[in-house]
Amino acid sequence: MKNWNFKVKCRPNEISKNLEASFGAANGFVFNIKNNQNNLVSFKIRKRLLYAWYILYHNNVVVKGSLSNAEGKGETNVNISFSQHLLWKFVIFVHLLLALSFVIAIFLGSNDIAMYVLAIITLAIGVFLWLRLQKKYERNIQEYKDLICNLL
Repeated sequence: MKNWNFKVKCRPNEISKNLEASFGAANGFVFNIKNNQNNLVSFKIRKRLLYAWYILYHNNVVVKGSLSNAEGKGETNVNISFSQHLLWKFVIFVHLLLALSFVIAIFLGSNDIAMYVLAIITLAIGVFLWLRLQKKYERNIQEYKDLICNLL
C-alpha cells in the first residue's frame, strides 16, 4: 500500500463533486463517496471488471482517499492510499500455495519427474506473475496520480 498526501486550494465539497462527475459508473469506474462528520469526505475508486480476462489489461488498483479541511481557508487536505485489487492477491497466493504443495509432495516421497517439473513450472508462474504485478502496480499508481492531478 502506498500513500499520497497533498493540499488543494478548493473546498472538499467541490472536489468531491468533481471526482464524482469524472469517476461515475458511466466511465467504467466504481466510485463510492461518504460524507462523515467534521467535514471529512472519504471515497473509494476502482476500475470495474466486467469479464475475467479484463484482469490482465485493466488498472487493478484500489484507491481510498479522504478530503478534509486544511487550516487555511479554502484549502483541502487530500490523503490517498493505493492498494492492489484483492483478486490479484488471491491469484498470486494460489499459485505459490500450489507450488508449495507440489514441493511438499515431492519431499514426502513422490520421486516422479513429472511432479518435479510441475512444481517448478507452477513456482515459476507464481514468481513471474508477482514480478509483473509489481511493475504493473507501479505503472497503474502513476496513471491514477496523473488522472487525479489533472482533475484537481
